Amino acid sequence: MSHVHEHHHHHHHDGETTGHPLWLATGLTLGYAGVEAGVGWWAGSLALVADAGHMVNDAAALALAAVAAWLAHRPASARHSYGFGRAEFLAALVNSLGLLVLVAWIAVSAVQRLRDPQPVIGEAVSLAAAVGLALNVGVAWLLSRGERNLNTRAALLHVLGDLLGSVAALLSGIVIAFTGWMPIDPLLSLGIGALVLTSSLRLLREALHGLMEGVPFTLAPEAVGQALATVPGVASVHDLHIWSVAPEQIMLSAHLVVRDLRQWETVLDACHALLAERFGIQHATLQPEPETRIVRWLSASRHFYPQNRP
Repeated sequence: MSHVHEHHHHHHHDGETTGHPLWLATGLTLGYAGVEAGVGWWAGSLALVADAGHMVNDAAALALAAVAAWLAHRPASARHSYGFGRAEFLAALVNSLGLLVLVAWIAVSAVQRLRDPQPVIGEAVSLAAAVGLALNVGVAWLLSRGERNLNTRAALLHVLGDLLGSVAALLSGIVIAFTGWMPIDPLLSLGIGALVLTSSLRLLREALHGLMEGVPFTLAPEAVGQALATVPGVASVHDLHIWSVAPEQIMLSAHLVVRDLRQWETVLDACHALLAERFGIQHATLQPEPETRIVRWLSASRHFYPQNRP
């Protein structure tokens, strides 16, 4: 029985241009994190120190994203025949875990501040937070203009979380400067931590799902199998598998029972056109089987998709 492979590769040619904004964003973020940490420590603001810690975390995440982008666009090799696109899943995983650690630290520190309020210099906090907010807006704009995938989305998530942290620190400084109400500082820190936690868990779920070679959340295997079974000449589809080797590189393999093996090339072209146009799957391995090979156990398989006959 012949085993036919048809590989359609979708290459990104902008790997270098993707890395440049990430490295620039890394430098800007890390540089101002030191400024915020110093002012926050001097002014006694947990919100500002937490924001600085978040910016350091962001800088590490951005650097990791830049390295992952570089690796993802390296050509395939004999040892890594699919390339290095999975590095983007690994970067997203590490970034999400880093965010969870940061959220835990903010929560513990905020609770301690609520129990034992500390004096805060509101004016200094507001000024530093305002500059940090402007910087984060610029970095977010820079990243949003580049290639959008799980890796850059993870980096952008860090920056947006830090942008919210700057807003919280700014509000904290203003409230303290005008009212002297110190609990606002740890309370806003807890609020930002809750927002970052939600996004981090979602990112962690996507990264783990990709590393476990799960079917992309945007696709339903049943819909793909049933669509393939409607291609003229296809009697049924079984052993269908869909996974991702990179966030934007979806793979598929399946066995197709065909009515006439002499028409296989026509059927194969039609199947690849359907997969690319309807589901965005550019790389598929399809194996033909004669209709006489259909056996009873196939109908009991959850990977079996017969043709819907009138």
